[in-house]
Amino acid sequence: MISLQNMVKKGDKAMSFNRKNHWENVYGQKKPDEVSWYQVEPTVSLDFIASTGIGYAAKIIDVGGGASVLVDKLLDQGFQNLTVLDISSKAIHYAQERLGRRAENVSWIEADVTAFESSVQYDVWHDRAVFHFLTDTEDRSKYMRRLEEALKPGGHVIIAAFAIDGPPKCSDLDIERYSPEKMKNEFRDSFELVNSAREVHITPWNKEQKFIYCYFKKIVK
Repeated sequence: MISLQNMVKKGDKAMSFNRKNHWENVYGQKKPDEVSWYQVEPTVSLDFIASTGIGYAAKIIDVGGGASVLVDKLLDQGFQNLTVLDISSKAIHYAQERLGRRAENVSWIEADVTAFESSVQYDVWHDRAVFHFLTDTEDRSKYMRRLEEALKPGGHVIIAAFAIDGPPKCSDLDIERYSPEKMKNEFRDSFELVNSAREVHITPWNKEQKFIYCYFKKIVK
C-alpha cells in the first residue's frame, strides 16, 4: 500500500492533502454508481483499445480503474492479462465483489500512480480521469516517468480528461482541463498522438461532463 501526502498552498496557509484518504472517503460514502464518472458502457475506451490492434494476450493496465466496469467488458471480450490500479482499496473491493470468481483472473494493485513501480511492462496503459486530477507540475512529471517505465516500446496510451469546456472541478477537487494539443504537450517527444475524440458523459444525475480522449503510441527509439 502506498500513500502520498502533498502540500497544497492556499494563500499564505499550507494545508496538507492526502490523496488516498480522499478517495477512500469518497468510496466509503458512495456506491460506484453514485459517483459522477460512473459509466454503464465504457464505449469510447473500448473502441480505442480495439483500434490498437492488440491480441487477447496483451498486457493492459487500467490506471484508476477501481470500481469501473471496463475490466468486466475486457474479460467478456477474452483479454487474459488485465491489471487494475487504484489508490482506493474500497474501490478495488467493489470491483472484486462484482466480478466474483472472475476477479482471480485480474491483477489488482493498490497504489498512487505517481509512486507506482511496475515489475512488468504493459502493451496498453488506460487512464480515464486520473491524470486531470494532477494539477501540480511535479506530480504530472512523476506520472509521466511511471508511465514511460511501465509501457513497452511501441505501446499504447489511452488517456481521458475533462475537455477545455468541461467542468473545472470533480469530487470537490480542482482539475486540469485538456485539449488534444495541450495533452500532446504533456507527452512530448516520446509519444505520437495517433487519434483523439470528444465524449459528452452523462452523470447518474443526468448532468453533462465533456471529456477528451487521446490515443498515443510510444515511439520506438
